[in-house]
Amino acid sequence: MFEDIELSSLTSRPGVKWSRAEPGVLPAWIAEMDFAPAPAVREALIRCAREDLGYPSWDGRPEEIPLRAAFAERMRERYGWVLDAGHVREFTDINQALQAVLRVATRPGDGVAVHTPAYPPFLATVTDMERRLHPVPYVRADGGWVFDADRLDGELAGGGCRVLLLVNPHNPTGRVLRRQELETIAELAERHDLLVISDEIHSDLVHGPNRHIPFASLSPEVAARTVTLTSATKAFNVPGVRCAVAHVGAADVRAALSSPTHLYGEPNTFGVAATLAAWRDGDSWLAELRPVLERNAALVAEELPQGIGYAVPEATFLAWLDCRALGLGTDPYTFFLEKARVLLNDGRAFGPGGEGFVRLNFGTSPTLLREILGRMREAVG
Repeated sequence: MFEDIELSSLTSRPGVKWSRAEPGVLPAWIAEMDFAPAPAVREALIRCAREDLGYPSWDGRPEEIPLRAAFAERMRERYGWVLDAGHVREFTDINQALQAVLRVATRPGDGVAVHTPAYPPFLATVTDMERRLHPVPYVRADGGWVFDADRLDGELAGGGCRVLLLVNPHNPTGRVLRRQELETIAELAERHDLLVISDEIHSDLVHGPNRHIPFASLSPEVAARTVTLTSATKAFNVPGVRCAVAHVGAADVRAALSSPTHLYGEPNTFGVAATLAAWRDGDSWLAELRPVLERNAALVAEELPQGIGYAVPEATFLAWLDCRALGLGTDPYTFFLEKARVLLNDGRAFGPGGEGFVRLNFGTSPTLLREILGRMREAVG
């Protein structure tokens, strides 16, 4: 299922990951795995297509959308986080959810603190919505990535910052925050009266022995100032179904999102069916996937070209690679595309601190990953 994938089956895919790569180029860029979705998810989508594409049973009655109870059930079972399903809302994807929350909770000119490097659409959202970006860099230390709590406190103390956008597990470094770190962030959020928007979309892809802790689960007080965003699309590799959920613990934000009723649309039948199947019947598939990703993360460390800095990620299928010692300037992305015929993500798109970096997606078969890494080694020489 995960070990052997025919290259010909990938190059014929119409999706953006493979179709955007020129012939002969191996794509290892956008955060989408090469594996087929879980059988339960595929069966649910086929059943929808065959049986009923009419208006769903919850049409006009959002409180009956089954995603809300399913999300609450999953959080309780996996993390011991007991939440009110009535505080859950649905969105097309994480980006729409972020924009909706910023729209009702902030005004142009308000500050948004973000750990950098950061997922490029999040950075674009902040600037496109005329909010001020407060970058708080992750730094390399002790073989991994850490954030400077004092630096974060200083950014917040400057005034005008209304929101902390927390990404945990972190994209692109793969860092999983520990409870003490989350508690420090919670204390700073309370001190500076911040709304915390916590993107936890990679939480199902945490590598052992690390453990994901939902930020809002720290305490009822923390939950009351937090909006938690997540989706089944990353872990179960179905980004095209366009379905996400938000637990809106902040009461004023929840009220503001309720009107007008159709501004943000409603979830579609396929997205709901895929998400329910993933969360309820896909965990055995996920249990088989995670060791493959852990082995691939180790394989990257073994076969990367010398001179590239790499901290094995604690979650996700993404590797954040420091190429600055190779003497390629700020743009190793173009070097590897032209010389290795490998398509990566350009680190500069991830904001301050991304210069000289690339992001590599290792969510593929070990055979194909070895080919990607081999091409990179040959290009470096």
